[in-house]
Amino acid sequence: MQRLLAAVTRYQQTAWMRSDASYATIAEIGSARLIDYGGNGRPVMFVPSLVNPPYILDLIPGRSMLHWLKNHGIRPFLLDWGTPDKDEEGFSVADYVTARLLTMIEAIGTPIDLVGYCLGGTMTIAAAHHPSVERLVTIAAPWHFSGYDDTRRAELSAYWQAASKIATTLGKMPMDLIQPAFWSLDPAAAVRKFEQFARFPSESQKAQVFVAVEDWANTGPALALPAARECFEDFYSSDLTGKGAWLVDGHPVNPTDMTKPFLNIISTTDRIVPAAAAPDAGKQLHIAAGHVGMVIGSSAEKQLWQPLADWLNG
Repeated sequence: MQRLLAAVTRYQQTAWMRSDASYATIAEIGSARLIDYGGNGRPVMFVPSLVNPPYILDLIPGRSMLHWLKNHGIRPFLLDWGTPDKDEEGFSVADYVTARLLTMIEAIGTPIDLVGYCLGGTMTIAAAHHPSVERLVTIAAPWHFSGYDDTRRAELSAYWQAASKIATTLGKMPMDLIQPAFWSLDPAAAVRKFEQFARFPSESQKAQVFVAVEDWANTGPALALPAARECFEDFYSSDLTGKGAWLVDGHPVNPTDMTKPFLNIISTTDRIVPAAAAPDAGKQLHIAAGHVGMVIGSSAEKQLWQPLADWLNG
């Protein structure tokens, strides 16, 4: 407990702030924008989750998947969902697919590959039918929500029943209400990670990465109320995706119907999206790393970035 409290205090007093590089925005629709990382490689759009900022894919120098891929034959485009504007406050997850993701695909104007992370992966499955999309990659994408532990699903449902009353009053679900839902998926994680942080030397890269990730995890725009309701009720509670009953633009979405090349990257140790919740389709690549660690961890280049680059350049 003493180590935990000392580590929390140390994190709170850390003055470090992430420095954002300037990249060209090639399209803006509502609050969403498409960021071009440049390069002469194969164009690939990266789609993060609606929850938390997109920069987990470009965290800090040395731990940036997008920068690494740019230097290995890929021209990355990053979709930043932004903060919901007046129109987007009424968006469901499916609405984000049809009114934002598909439109951004068209904005690039050339054939592309799609790479979706977490909920972004779920959404890219629904967008992969677009004729400009040649191939699809999902990274830790939830699909079979019945694959979550039954107790956790019941706890999330109960949490939503309580939190939705506040969210309905606010007209949206702010990060302060979203975070406890993630904590419930791995209740011991907060104690475990801060105990580890307490052992890192103050100026070490491990300490810097911890602060950067913790800032990312505790930051982000509010989630539109219909999108939040869809996540908790239609996904976690009812598993409409796993049942093939999730409708996007009036059509059911099923990854087993995919006719395009599909690389499905699954973590075997992920507590946020367990392997049992992953789509049962595509060519599967299993990685023994956590939900965030697989993207920015010390082994990410070997376990994820290089195999991803090899597949995209193949």
